[in-house]
Amino acid sequence: MQMLMPEPQIFVEKTLALIKPDVVAKEEEIEDLILRSGFVVVQKRKLQLSPEQCSIFYADQYGKMFFPNLAAYMSSGPSVAMVLARHHAVSHWKELLGPSNSIKARMTHPHSLRAIYGTDDLRNGLHGSISISSAEREIRFMFPEVISEPIPAGQRARDYLNLHVNPTLLAGLTALCKEKPADPMTWLADWLMEHNPNKPRLQHHVTEEHQE
Repeated sequence: MQMLMPEPQIFVEKTLALIKPDVVAKEEEIEDLILRSGFVVVQKRKLQLSPEQCSIFYADQYGKMFFPNLAAYMSSGPSVAMVLARHHAVSHWKELLGPSNSIKARMTHPHSLRAIYGTDDLRNGLHGSISISSAEREIRFMFPEVISEPIPAGQRARDYLNLHVNPTLLAGLTALCKEKPADPMTWLADWLMEHNPNKPRLQHHVTEEHQE
C-alpha cells in the first residue's frame, strides 16, 4: 500500500521591524543579520516620527508611567521601518529580538538583537509586531502611501510556482545533474539566465538582395 505524503504548505507572513533612533547607525549591520536569518525585506524607509505619531503608534501603552519617556525617545531622531517576510515571520522576528528589556536579554538571550544593540527596558534598540493583526496595523501606519500586494500563500503560491518557475527550474536541475559541474550554483544560475523563457529575443530581419 502506497502512503501519500501531505503536500508542503507554503505560507508567508509579514511583520514590522523598527530600528529605533539610538541604533540607526547600525542599520546596515542589523539588516545583514536580518537577511541571514531568512527574512526578505519587502519594504523599507527611514522616517522621523513626531511625538504625536509615537503616541498613536504606541496607543496600547498610553497611560503607563513610562509612556512620556517612550514617546520622547522614539521621536528623538530618525528610525528605520522595514516590512519583513518569511514563514512565521512574526514569531521568528520576536525570537530574534529577544526579551523587551535589554538588561534581561543579555542575561537570558545574550545573542538576541536587543541584548546586542539595546541599553535597557526603554532603549531596547528594535521593535517588532507582537501578532499578525498588530503587524498589519503597524505596517499600514508606517507605509500608508504604499499599496502592498499580498504575498501569495497556499494554493496560490503553488499555482504561481508551477506555472512560472518549476518547469524551467526542473529542466535546469536535470541538466545540472547530467553535467555535474565543479561550481553547481554558478552553473545553474548561468543556465537559468540562458534559458529564461521571458528573456527578450532579438528579431533578425533578413533582406534579400535583388540582382538586376
